Amino acid sequence: MSDYKKRIADILLEEKLEAMGAVLIEGPKACGKTTTAEQQAKSVLYMDDPASIQQNLQLAETNVKRLLQGDTPRLIDEWQIAPQIWDAVRFETDHRKGDGLFMLTGSAVPADDSKIHHTGAGRFAWLTMRPMTLWESGESSGEVSLKSLFSMPDKVDGGSSLKMEDIAYVICRGGWPQSLYKKTQKAALRQATEYFEAITRSDISRVDGVGRDEFRAKRLMRSYARLQGAMASIPTIVEDMKTNETEGISDETVVSYIKALKKIFVIEDMPAWNPNLRSKTAIRTSDTRYFVDPSFAIAALGIGPNDLLNDLETMGLLFETLCVRDLRVYAEANDGNVFHYRDKSGLECDAVIHLRNGNYGLVEIKLGGETRIEEGANNLNDLESKIDTTKMKKPSFKMVLTAVGQYAYMRADGVMVVPIGCLKD
Repeated sequence: MSDYKKRIADILLEEKLEAMGAVLIEGPKACGKTTTAEQQAKSVLYMDDPASIQQNLQLAETNVKRLLQGDTPRLIDEWQIAPQIWDAVRFETDHRKGDGLFMLTGSAVPADDSKIHHTGAGRFAWLTMRPMTLWESGESSGEVSLKSLFSMPDKVDGGSSLKMEDIAYVICRGGWPQSLYKKTQKAALRQATEYFEAITRSDISRVDGVGRDEFRAKRLMRSYARLQGAMASIPTIVEDMKTNETEGISDETVVSYIKALKKIFVIEDMPAWNPNLRSKTAIRTSDTRYFVDPSFAIAALGIGPNDLLNDLETMGLLFETLCVRDLRVYAEANDGNVFHYRDKSGLECDAVIHLRNGNYGLVEIKLGGETRIEEGANNLNDLESKIDTTKMKKPSFKMVLTAVGQYAYMRADGVMVVPIGCLKD
């Protein structure tokens, strides 16, 4: 495809194909999994092609090896509708004894995992794809790379042209590849709204064959939208939903809905970070609630860019969701993960980027403004002072990630201020 724009996942996929026999690419619908895999595939099987789906399902039951025949890497798209493909690929990978043989893409966890008898360890690599970052969609200048912050933390320089109005728009539009090609902003914004409708009307039930109420799913997603970035318990979510529930709802029901949304990669909560501290401090270990993309929250709340500009508190919460999305992609490109920190004293850190080699960076997320930046910098310095550097490394960097601001710069206290509009992997 001549107009295909390379993404961070392209490089990760290439690396994983070189190292393993098969790669499983997971992520939400419409984030670009199939298109990314197609760039490196030598043959393709679309399992859910209406013209051949019944034939494909029959073959999966009676002659699954036939579905695996073709030039490699062979892409099997939406493989999860026939879960037995997993073991067949694992077996074939074992016996061909090569790397880069298969790519499996899926926008849901298999509903029937009873047909999967092997974990895939040693044969499969996993790649999680998320909606596009601002660097990938062309809104970030990319002058500050996360990699450079770990390798040269004393040197930070870059510029951003994004205004508050731009940030409000990209929060609402989300990182869906197809939205970038719409002729108008109105059409681009509708992409997330239609996705939200599909999730609540059908996807949340189809994922595991359990019937779920459309309007209850919408109320749950609205509650999740209001609780972005919060360590909200299930009872807290239930209580929030009760204001619009005409009948009682149990904790178990909410857990079922959340599990279904995780299976279709709509929800991606953030685990807690547990560092070595100088003194005994109780660390909160609950996950922080997040959608995989801020546009889900926007669609659930039924709001748009102008609503965000008129309610900066809500905009701040959803800007955090956007930053977490981008940081997760950038961290994965650097062999890392993203966590959050909060202790019993209330000290928080919005994001801790922890690499496999033990290096880590501390990040506070703020819309901007001197007061908010100062508050974020103080939090980062307070947390650093609590870390026992005799038992673990000191942070590679401390960063306040902002929505607006012309330039990235280093403060006198060692905290860097970086607009999201100049960050990349």
